[in-house]
Amino acid sequence: MDFTISPLTAERWPALEDLFGRAGASNGCWCMYWRIGPRYRDRPRADNKRDLQQLAASGRPPGLLAFDGDLAVGWCELAPRAELPWLARARHLQPPDDLPAWSIPCFFVRRTHRHHGAMAALIEAAARAAAAAGA
Repeated sequence: MDFTISPLTAERWPALEDLFGRAGASNGCWCMYWRIGPRYRDRPRADNKRDLQQLAASGRPPGLLAFDGDLAVGWCELAPRAELPWLARARHLQPPDDLPAWSIPCFFVRRTHRHHGAMAALIEAAARAAAAAGA
C-alpha cells in the first residue's frame, strides 16, 4: 500500500483521535509513557490526551501519522531522546554514549491496516524527519 506520512499537528489532531479511539490507544497512554513513565496510568486518560494534544500544537510535532487516503492508519512517536526521559531508565534501553540521538519508541497501527507496510513507511519517514531536524 502507498501511505502518506505527515507530522502530527493541531490541524491533524482529529485524525489521531480517530485512530486511537476513545481509549486513547494502549489503555489510555496517549504516548505519554516514555515522557512521564508509568505514572501515565495513575492520571486520568484525559490528562494524557491533553498533554499529547498540547505537544501537537506546540510547533514541534511529537510524531508522525500514516494516512491511507484521508484515514489515519498508523502513528509513531518521534522525538529527541532527551525529551523521553523514561528511555534512559529502562535497563535495556539506556544510551550507549552521550551523543544526542532521536528515538521512535511507540507505534500504533489500525487493526485493518496491520501487515500492509504502514510501520515500515513510518520508520522510513521518521528517519528522514529526524535527519532533517539535525539528527
